[in-house]
Amino acid sequence: MSATVKTNGIRKPRNFPLYKTLPGFIRNPLKEIEHIGRVADGDLARLDLGASKPLIATHPDHVQKVLRNSGDYVRAGTFWRPLHGLMGDGILGEGELWALSRRSLQPLFTTRNVNTLVGRMAETIDEAVGELDGPARDRRPVSASAAMIRIVNRTVLRVFFGEKVSPAEIERLGPAFEAVATKLVFRFLLPFVPEAVPMPGDRAYRRGVQIMDEVMYGLVERYRDDPGPGEDIFTALCRARTEQGHTEQGHEVSGRWIRDNLVAMFATSTETTSTALTWLWPTLESHPDVARRLYDEIEQVTQGKSVTAEHLPQLAYTRQVVQELLRLYPVGWLFPRVARRPDSIGGVPIKAGQSVLISPYLTHRLPSVWDRPLVFDPDRFAPGRGADRHRYAYFPFGGGQHQCIGMHVFNLEAQLVIASILSRYRPELRGFTAPAAPRIGATIRPSQDPKLILHPLDRVR
Repeated sequence: MSATVKTNGIRKPRNFPLYKTLPGFIRNPLKEIEHIGRVADGDLARLDLGASKPLIATHPDHVQKVLRNSGDYVRAGTFWRPLHGLMGDGILGEGELWALSRRSLQPLFTTRNVNTLVGRMAETIDEAVGELDGPARDRRPVSASAAMIRIVNRTVLRVFFGEKVSPAEIERLGPAFEAVATKLVFRFLLPFVPEAVPMPGDRAYRRGVQIMDEVMYGLVERYRDDPGPGEDIFTALCRARTEQGHTEQGHEVSGRWIRDNLVAMFATSTETTSTALTWLWPTLESHPDVARRLYDEIEQVTQGKSVTAEHLPQLAYTRQVVQELLRLYPVGWLFPRVARRPDSIGGVPIKAGQSVLISPYLTHRLPSVWDRPLVFDPDRFAPGRGADRHRYAYFPFGGGQHQCIGMHVFNLEAQLVIASILSRYRPELRGFTAPAAPRIGATIRPSQDPKLILHPLDRVR
């Protein structure tokens, strides 16, 4: 891998000055970021934004250095501020409150515990998918994103929130999270702009956060002192608050801490799955060979019956499709970090306080790391393939201490949703221009919302 070298032998990052990048950022910020990633080709890149000059690390070696040394590269700084304002100091924070969150929630997401919940998850998904029968019979188009959000939200809330959230509250939370994720885009891309300066989407964002606070703090008031029996996220957080009381340094484990964790867990467990599944439909439309293999596998495995936990081990190609979706369209596309002390990455000196941006979206598309990186090919993840792949060539769920604790849930849930839908229907896209173009924001979404006509299949009742 080449790098720019100063005459005194000190390596420098590739520099991308504002006057060259600004026109591209105005036209299409994601395309400009892709361009920077291609030109840097694994070298550290310095993005000169005037008020801020973050480094972008895309080479797997550099990604590994940052994510595995979470004590040296922390979730803080200008680029983390918009997410911190929403998620706070729980499982997406740092320090003692993060450690307490991790200890409290980790037991719920062990492979063993999740596997005990898969049957209930499958039943909930089957029930939610069954509500598409009406539009399918009437040939009414449905919004792919809205349908995925509804199915995933119901599953997550029922299985992992212990049904403590009422149907009315679910109806409020879904649109609120959607508005926040969509409208966060300008604050996310321009984090150095002061909060006092109005930006597009601010009002919708604030309203979405207000609704989330009303629902989450309402839950805290109802249940924090007596969450009742059960092994769900809310009960685990309330027990931690009651049993711990304070952290070792005396910080109170407060209602705010429960709220921050509830928001973070709901957002990450629903947004990741629903967004990734929304990408599935335009992708299948553009890749009929992949669609045929996927349909054939699900048909052979399910035999027209409802999808159950027992089907999962046989859905090997379905699992590969999910993995490849997350390679091309990783939902958590940008992980901001700040160096706590002087260091070096790939021979480039790093100052304390320097922002370093990690992007699965860019690393997953590096030609020096992936063969034909822009081609959708689920066989990259076939058994026996990729044994020599760098651990951090593919990291849709992050890595190190802060790796997403819900990644096993995501993989199982996504497979169940796909198999449940495709065991009932054959999708047809309407009013959609292929190929699907990504739209940047807090997550990577299709620029168009796919509309689906679902053609019913004969099923064994």
